[in-house]
Amino acid sequence: MRATVRGRAPQYGGEGLGPHRARRRFSQNFLIDRSTIDRIVAAIGPRGDEHLVEIGPGRGALTGQLEAAAGELVLIEIDRDLVAALERRFPNLRILSADALKVDFDALFAAEVRYRVVGNLPYNISTPLIFRLLAHATRMRDAYFMLQDEVVARLAARPGEKAWGRLGVMVQYHCRVEPLFGVSPEAFTPKPQVRSRVVRLEPWPQPPYPAADYALFERLVRTAFSLRRKTLRNALKSLPGAEALLAAGEFDFSVRPENLDVADFVAIANAFAAQQPDAPGR
Repeated sequence: MRATVRGRAPQYGGEGLGPHRARRRFSQNFLIDRSTIDRIVAAIGPRGDEHLVEIGPGRGALTGQLEAAAGELVLIEIDRDLVAALERRFPNLRILSADALKVDFDALFAAEVRYRVVGNLPYNISTPLIFRLLAHATRMRDAYFMLQDEVVARLAARPGEKAWGRLGVMVQYHCRVEPLFGVSPEAFTPKPQVRSRVVRLEPWPQPPYPAADYALFERLVRTAFSLRRKTLRNALKSLPGAEALLAAGEFDFSVRPENLDVADFVAIANAFAAQQPDAPGR
């Protein structure tokens, strides 16, 4: 038995949108499995006093239930044909015909609003889009994404694991990562070549390990993992102030980047920041 929301029967898989052939350039795989759709919406648990953004609604598999339960729902869809169909099916929603990589998410709602983000993300833009959303972490309450299993593994990885890298460090600096459940290729049309997983990202109220200079922290993490098979000594020697910091002996630079956790990277970045000529007390 399928539950209804606010007295309305949920719709699945884009009923009412007519035929639409998935477009490879948009990496489109439409969610059609009803039990998976219900499970995702149940995990999100939208409420009438909340503001939601759905990225890549496609044929509206999730949209009907989200619209029925949320206080405000904004859709972002790059495919103009789908936008036209969504506008016919959901005339009361604000629908942006736009590339999510270029959207100013904070501008979608009033400044005091903390919004939630939902998306069956196109796999070809999932990583850059997540990085873009990190810039808005203070405004997001949480985010629920359908991603490749491999990407979720990288988001949730721990030091020493093969999947641990720049993505995991930067996301975990901003958010608590909670992998939820896997989704088989059979839940989509057309079937993707990979398995998928739903993940929840919940921004910290304050980063547990705040960086004194965030841009420097970001640069350090990027530089370290661009040479992940080298020791920190070799990977970071190009950064300003590296020579003095390496000589100080405060940190063990003989380890590889994959062995450090978020707190370690922040501590090293803060030490680098303190070496800068304009640092407080210098």
